[in-house]
Amino acid sequence: MWKKHPKALPYLFFSEMWERFGYYLMIGIFTLYLKDVKQGFAMTEAESADLYGTFIALVFLTPFLGGLLADRYLGYRKSIIAGGLMMGVGYCMMGIHSLPMLYIAMTLVIVGNGFFKPNISTLLGNVYTTPQYQHQKDDGYNIFYMGINVGAFICNFFGAALYNIFGWAEAFIAAGVGMFIGVIVFLIGTKHYKAFDIKKGVGPNDMSMSKIVLLILVPSIVAGIVGWLIPGTLVGSDSTDAFIFACVPVLFFYGSLYFKAKPEEKRPIAALLAIFAVVILFWAVFKQNGSALNTWADRYTDREMSGTAKQVFETFSLSQPVKYQKDSVALYDEQFRLQKKDGQVVKEYNYPTYFRNIPADQRPTDGNDVSLWATNLSQSINPGWVIFLTPLIVAFFAYLRRRNKEPSTATKIAFGLLISGLSALVMVAAVAANNNGGEKASVLWLISSYGVITIGELLLSPMGLSLVSKLSPVRITSLMMGGWFVSTSIGNKLSGVLATMWDTYDDKKNYFLLNFFLLVAAAIMCFAMLKWLNRIMKEKGL
Repeated sequence: MWKKHPKALPYLFFSEMWERFGYYLMIGIFTLYLKDVKQGFAMTEAESADLYGTFIALVFLTPFLGGLLADRYLGYRKSIIAGGLMMGVGYCMMGIHSLPMLYIAMTLVIVGNGFFKPNISTLLGNVYTTPQYQHQKDDGYNIFYMGINVGAFICNFFGAALYNIFGWAEAFIAAGVGMFIGVIVFLIGTKHYKAFDIKKGVGPNDMSMSKIVLLILVPSIVAGIVGWLIPGTLVGSDSTDAFIFACVPVLFFYGSLYFKAKPEEKRPIAALLAIFAVVILFWAVFKQNGSALNTWADRYTDREMSGTAKQVFETFSLSQPVKYQKDSVALYDEQFRLQKKDGQVVKEYNYPTYFRNIPADQRPTDGNDVSLWATNLSQSINPGWVIFLTPLIVAFFAYLRRRNKEPSTATKIAFGLLISGLSALVMVAAVAANNNGGEKASVLWLISSYGVITIGELLLSPMGLSLVSKLSPVRITSLMMGGWFVSTSIGNKLSGVLATMWDTYDDKKNYFLLNFFLLVAAAIMCFAMLKWLNRIMKEKGL
């Protein structure tokens, strides 16, 4: 796989693999930890989804600033190393059970990702700028994306085993160790990308750093505080209002890049801004894997095991025994809504919540236990599909390329949005099959839904990174990569907003239908712009 690509690729591949190992291990258990009424923070579905959405939104908002600082002042390597170390420390600190400490740890992860994420993607694009490798850039990003998902796949097994054997703290520390390994791998490969770590400096038309601080960062902070403090809420919660207000100066900045650009740069920048706007809806649906779909796996999916599977999972501590016996447990209503009074969890003397939607004649004998595979393992389904499908998709497009029939990068993104929408219809069928949560659903529904959206993801996410690298003016490549992550950030926050609505839908089919219509709308917008986007790419010789 590596022979026909730059020597830098495997080092960047494994650096990103270990970074994503840490990040997705943390994300896989984050909302489960927040909702844990015994060892976590006993949050409701809406409370955990709101914090989750805000967190992953800010994680992908800071690449805007990280890309800017790397482009002009720090360079890519220093930014990547500093960001990786901050994230590693942040993951480890999450193991300290304290709400203030959790917020400090989240802040380190948010800032660290801002320095790491856009710059390793930009550095990868830079090593493909030589004529020898330029035609392989899409393939390079696909392989790089597979590295992301190798880390995302294996991490949940470590997270489940460590949580089951020790507890939440050790699982979070493992995420930090993974991040530190990623930094070490990156340092080892320095000689292969040192020449491509080029600081662009400040151009004559670029906004100075002092102006950025005064006109963007300070206004964003002030706007965010105003959004938080305004009476009541505009969009569900104070944190959502604050985020929306804080984004306005950042969006204004990216709009100003178009108006201040040189004539030859305007159309490529306009094309990227249009793509950024459209893919927000993809991330709004896709990033529910850590919230709504995690909830589906935890409460609505049949996770009971027997026979050989049970023995294997128990051997590697990937399963959790749950006893069918009455005890003092948190009170949930028939829709699995956690009941609180005066901010405290209401408890009842009843059987564990998992058995609530299992027909009485299928429940175990009183006093016996069942073995359930750990909920966070469902987070490995999507990256597992990515690992399996990436070689097939790369081979498919290589086949089309040899026959001069390969679609443009923008066309791939449009089809990615459309295909992703079909995954929501799979979940509509799942809700119908399990009688709207009245019975446990087969895990095959989750596997199928993730399989469909993964095809869409592979046509969209790595292609988006490639498109930014191709169309961005050289002087602001990393800054525009940060713009891609700003759109991801807004989509991530919207995913949290959507997930907070989970409890308000008594019929879950309508929840997934909403996701379907959002993605179809995004696909229609992208197809409507396709001729214009392809024309701009042809003008750039792409």
